Amino acid sequence: MVYNNISDIMRKSKKGGCRLFCSVHMVEITGVLPNSRAYKAGIRDGDILLSINGREIKDVLDYRFHLADQRVTLSVHRGADILEFAIVKSTYDDIGLEFETPLMDKKHRCENGCIFCFIDQNPKGMRESIYFKDDDSRLSFLHGNYITLTNLSREDIDRIIEMHISPVNVSIHTANPDLRVRMMKNKRAGQVLEYLQILADAGIKLRGQIVLCKSVNDGDELDYTMKELAKYFPALDSVSVVPAGLTRYRDGLYPLELFTPDECREVIKQVTCFGDDCVKRFGERIFYASDEFYIRGGVELPDFDFWGEFTQIENGVGMLSSFIHEFDVMLSTLSDEEKEAGREVSVATGEASSEVFRNLTEKLASVCPNLKIHLYTVKNKFFGGGVTVTGLLTGCDFAESLNGVPLGDELLLSKTTLRAEGDLFLCGMTPCELEDKLGVKITFVESDGGEFLLKLLGIE
Repeated sequence: MVYNNISDIMRKSKKGGCRLFCSVHMVEITGVLPNSRAYKAGIRDGDILLSINGREIKDVLDYRFHLADQRVTLSVHRGADILEFAIVKSTYDDIGLEFETPLMDKKHRCENGCIFCFIDQNPKGMRESIYFKDDDSRLSFLHGNYITLTNLSREDIDRIIEMHISPVNVSIHTANPDLRVRMMKNKRAGQVLEYLQILADAGIKLRGQIVLCKSVNDGDELDYTMKELAKYFPALDSVSVVPAGLTRYRDGLYPLELFTPDECREVIKQVTCFGDDCVKRFGERIFYASDEFYIRGGVELPDFDFWGEFTQIENGVGMLSSFIHEFDVMLSTLSDEEKEAGREVSVATGEASSEVFRNLTEKLASVCPNLKIHLYTVKNKFFGGGVTVTGLLTGCDFAESLNGVPLGDELLLSKTTLRAEGDLFLCGMTPCELEDKLGVKITFVESDGGEFLLKLLGIE
């Protein structure tokens, strides 16, 4: 079907001649895959996508939700015309359209001024994208990002429920509405906590995060928050408690301090005790202190089974225990021939995980007599402060720390040190530039202990 222009759509819509919308939102199609269903139907790059089955398409969530049908009709704007294309497919099949951005829209900017915000603690002169604060529910669904709910309206919540977007990852920090307002410097921060109950009642799974700030939301406030959040079980399946990351660039910011080793141990005890109670009441632990608290407190990591389904692993909760388990499983499967592999390789890691990696590499070297491993602990001089995790090390940190030391045939680094595209460290240095500076091949390893072991041995 062809309409002459947007005005014609509006007239037809008002007359009930077609199921279209009253306010037109347009998303440009930047590519159509050859031989795809969309290409065969006649859709071309440069067309403007208006609707699917009469439903307006604003972004990727609308697109994926309304495309999930066996028969879809796409309305597109091409030149002066409005065209309609009918496509028959399997319910969840893609039809081959590409858009300028993965969201098909701009990211939603964070409207908060959190006292612990890591982005506010970045030095000047970094690439512009480093300073962008997102708080986007679509990224929560697509990539597991945590959102604060402060920039969501009730209509947005209804949309999440309609599309059954689940889980929703929420940065909660405190269940005390007044304290949440003070911590996030947003007058809506306390009010939007009511969304948690609305989402839970609608069957949306919730995952929570508490960024713990010393003398702010810890102690009795943490007890209160855990008690209130436990009421949302089973909709709420887990909550991570992580320490606020503090860099050396905090001039003029809220005066926060690092937790001491003794205080880290107290946090672990507090969270674990409450989690033990949840196990008795619900059969699920729900609340977990992050690996960083264990490392800073000098407390032995819990075993693999402690962490349940590892729903918070991307938040640094149970990651090291999982890594150790994967490493040990892979080690147990090595053949005698593989154990005879001979080469010299190096590994560089942050201070937080250094001891874990030392134990693993020594364990492997003990059964692989021809394997020589250099392990280097790299201090984060770029961010300084209390930043000890590997994922925040920069190319500059590696270049300075590893200059002139034996690196062997290959240097293994965590892939978490690169941005999502895999082409840049946080400081803006590229992997190739670091290779040139150090004169060694660099291989980036996923956060998988089994893969790490194989890379050490040079096994693909």
